Amino acid sequence: PRLPLLAAARQLAQDIAEKIQERNRCQRSGESSAKVNVAIRSSLQSLREKIEELRELLLRAVSTRQVTQLEGDRRQNLVDDLLTRHKQLEASYRNEGPEPDVSRSSLMAGGVKRGVTNPWLLEESEETRGLGFDELRQQQRRIIEEQDAGLDALSSIISRQKQMGQEIGNELDEQNEIIDDLTNLVENTDDRLRNQTRHVKMVDKKSASCG
Repeated sequence: PRLPLLAAARQLAQDIAEKIQERNRCQRSGESSAKVNVAIRSSLQSLREKIEELRELLLRAVSTRQVTQLEGDRRQNLVDDLLTRHKQLEASYRNEGPEPDVSRSSLMAGGVKRGVTNPWLLEESEETRGLGFDELRQQQRRIIEEQDAGLDALSSIISRQKQMGQEIGNELDEQNEIIDDLTNLVENTDDRLRNQTRHVKMVDKKSASCG
């Protein structure tokens, strides 16, 4: 339903611009513009609702990975253009901005850039050009599978690194135990050396006195 909704929103924006110009002509000629004002307010509200519906469709498509990130960004830009156009029409309705241009080229460009082609009909990327709906879904599925494969590979690498870290930690624990044992052995040997040294001194002292 997105494309018909886009077309309806564009047409409604053009109708609002024409109504505002009609209202302004009535005001300049002294005619009553109450009926046109009511129609403009209603149309502005309807346009806002269509823009919100487009935004919800876009969020749903992005969250469920029905479109690529690039396509999602492109559609977001289109929604932003419509929001800008809506704000311009509201400002014109409140007589806070210039009179809206109802030319189709101006409308399709969001009323900002003249001579720009319709942003809703921007050319597709080379990757998706000419593809049908089923082919696009297959492409999206393939992209998702490639991303999943990349995540699996990354997870495997992280698991191996974790295992290596655990093995290094175990080896360090073993080395620390060896160092502790060696330290105890050195301390015991040092104690024995001190005892032997005392015995030697005592023997030397006795032999000297008996000499």
